[in-house]
Amino acid sequence: MTTLPQATEKKLGLVIDLDTCVGCHACVISCKGWNTENYGAPLSDLDAYGGDPSGTFLNRVHSYEVQPEPSDAQPDPAAQLIHFPKSCLHCEDAPCVTVCPTGASYKRVEDGIVLVNETDCIGCGLCAWACPYGAREMDVTEKVMKKCTLCVDRIYNENLAEVDRVPSCVRTCPSGARHFGDLGDPESAVSVLVAERGGVDLMPEQGTRPVNKYLPPRPKDALPQIDVLAPFLEPVAQEATGFLSWLDKALEKL
Repeated sequence: MTTLPQATEKKLGLVIDLDTCVGCHACVISCKGWNTENYGAPLSDLDAYGGDPSGTFLNRVHSYEVQPEPSDAQPDPAAQLIHFPKSCLHCEDAPCVTVCPTGASYKRVEDGIVLVNETDCIGCGLCAWACPYGAREMDVTEKVMKKCTLCVDRIYNENLAEVDRVPSCVRTCPSGARHFGDLGDPESAVSVLVAERGGVDLMPEQGTRPVNKYLPPRPKDALPQIDVLAPFLEPVAQEATGFLSWLDKALEKL
């Protein structure tokens, strides 16, 4: 079994804003494109253009309709559509690491990123069972476990412009809902953002201490119920007047 480091020099991770995510899936496509071409074995696609397509993804977006709890400010809050991106949270107490029988799954000391050494992975699936977030996927073609790498081959790549040295999903997001940085540094931009917006852990009761944080959606204003078609359904006049009145009488005599 693999052991976790006592401490890491950094805590690199993502901060995801559920208030601004529009569910466009640009992060999903960008993630798959980058990781298929670079780190590790390609991410497989099965029957991609057929009737039952499936494949391996490191990041997925789920959408839910939720009903906020009533409050004094909003006694009758409107329902909200929440788009929820999900990937590896690079937990400090990552159970996927300690359960690995070959040491293929490990957490780096220098930045806290959880990775899989695909050469040592035997595809047993124990790490996927241990992860409470369902963030790992078995690649059925390569027979190895896949997960978010925080684009480790990108964020340290000095051949890229500095603006591009962030995970592919962060660079691609059109609504600015994804943020990347060192959450172990209280002065970092992501840490300040989490403090200002009240960022939360996903399923803290699991005790995994995830590094990634989620920013909760802000309350939405409740709009009054308006029937937009009502003005068009009402009769213009009870009786015809002018030319239409004359025409109506003329037609009645025919």
